[in-house]
Amino acid sequence: MALEIAARFDGIVVNADALQVYDCWQVLTARPSATDLAQALHLLYGHVGRDQAYSVGHWLREVTEILKTTPNRSVIITGGTGLYFTALVDGLAEIPEIDAATRNLANQRMNDAGHTGLLDDLIASDPKTVARIDTLNPVRIQRAWEVYTATGKGLADWQDSTPPPLLPLLPSNAFVLNAPKEWLTPRINTRFDTMLERGALAECRANLPNWNPQSAAAKAIGAAELMSYLKGDITLPQAIEAATIATRQYAKRQRSWFRARLKNWTWIDAT
Repeated sequence: MALEIAARFDGIVVNADALQVYDCWQVLTARPSATDLAQALHLLYGHVGRDQAYSVGHWLREVTEILKTTPNRSVIITGGTGLYFTALVDGLAEIPEIDAATRNLANQRMNDAGHTGLLDDLIASDPKTVARIDTLNPVRIQRAWEVYTATGKGLADWQDSTPPPLLPLLPSNAFVLNAPKEWLTPRINTRFDTMLERGALAECRANLPNWNPQSAAAKAIGAAELMSYLKGDITLPQAIEAATIATRQYAKRQRSWFRARLKNWTWIDAT
């Protein structure tokens, strides 16, 4: 759909997927193919190193620069990271960068107590933020914990002082492709097999020497599972099953996020 719009309106395709930004993952994050890339200018795909810090703030600043430098081009922003889109059309709280000591402390806390330990801390110290975030998402929990620990101010309080958005919902054209569960689930069940056929395992093998399970790039679904297989901890069928389950769980979280946060967008039936 993005390519069709780009072809009609001399458009630029801009990535809004938090994991397709990393240069270490091509197949595993389903980045656009060489054929797709040849059809239109694509930006913010595979431009971040595997160990480089990258957040929604980094992404929004890069999109701001793209809009400034391409005033006469149609910009088609596409992807599945809901937080990027809400930051784009609702604004983003200007939260200070998290220092390395706090990040390391959070990682250690995750290792020792898991995301439930961080969540317990937040319930005691920052219940306002807990009421707003997805408490089943370890990444969101760790982010909220880091913000409160580093700044002494909860993520919800930072959000309440958010500046105006970069692209207000109007007059932008904003669409959600609605993929019903009964239509999407069979595709999820075969998706990982297709990725393996396209070289996902070889891609993971190439990244194994520099594998850091605490890095943001390691959050790519299937990465941890295939790394466990390559290290001999589980079988390949077990890795495939675990990655497929994780994908279904992620799709469920996406549906919930889109319904709650993008309900004023134009919804299009993907089937």
